[in-house]
Amino acid sequence: MKEQLFNAIRQENFSELEKLLTNNPELVSTKDLRGSTPLLLATYYGLYEISEVILKFPQNIDEQDASGNTALMGVCFKGFDHIAKLLLENGANPNITNFNGATALIFAATFGRKGIAGLLMEKSANTSLKDDKGLTAADHAKMQGLREMVELLENKKH
Repeated sequence: MKEQLFNAIRQENFSELEKLLTNNPELVSTKDLRGSTPLLLATYYGLYEISEVILKFPQNIDEQDASGNTALMGVCFKGFDHIAKLLLENGANPNITNFNGATALIFAATFGRKGIAGLLMEKSANTSLKDDKGLTAADHAKMQGLREMVELLENKKH
């Protein structure tokens, strides 16, 4: 059943996904070989509508994969602003760290996702958190030469 669930997500099969989760709500917390939950997989692939279906079922929205990344971190890396907003509206925590100490804001800053960084900061993302290398989101933006991102992060420290 687990494989059916992940295939339904990849194939964007709404009816199969909803049927599987309705009949087996515990599947919402199952993980694939990479440690991804259904929500992590759907958000990573940018599947907004599928993510909405999955979010109808009770779960830990901040569940981490095998690298310690959350769904919110993945969309910050990928640049899916609309899904970042959906996750934040559903209670995703922007200050969780992965196994390297990175936060969603550090990912947004590193990859130049200014819109997402603004959303994260509106939801109290901590701009002073440092990763395992001792670098903040602003430090990562500086290293990438992202001047506007640096200004955003340094003008709204929390």
